[in-house]
Amino acid sequence: MSLTELVKIGFLGIAGILLAVQFRGSKPEYATYIGLAVSIIVFGFSVRQIGTIMGQFMKIKSYLGGSEGYLSILFKVIGITYICEFSSDICRDAGYGAVAGQIEVLGKLTVMFAGLPILFAVIEQIQSFL
Repeated sequence: MSLTELVKIGFLGIAGILLAVQFRGSKPEYATYIGLAVSIIVFGFSVRQIGTIMGQFMKIKSYLGGSEGYLSILFKVIGITYICEFSSDICRDAGYGAVAGQIEVLGKLTVMFAGLPILFAVIEQIQSFL
């Protein structure tokens, strides 16, 4: 992503929030919809970067030899954290802080569960030295 695109996305976010603030007093549901729409647009720009990121991960994969499973776990964890943060921020902006908190807890538990194979591999390595 170029600096120009990043500046455009930043201005889009600021313009969307300023528009949402105008509606917050009279029509709060419109402010929520505008915030959601701007978030989805920014998320769309972020998703476009996945191709570039995948290319870099493929380079790293070539260096790992037979340990590609760790890279897939890393990619899953990044996706889980991004989706959970995005979802919880939308819920929090809509005034549902309790739901946002539960999404964050679910994300943390999912990341912990996704990382268990790495923990088991480390334990196996330690046991092989003993």
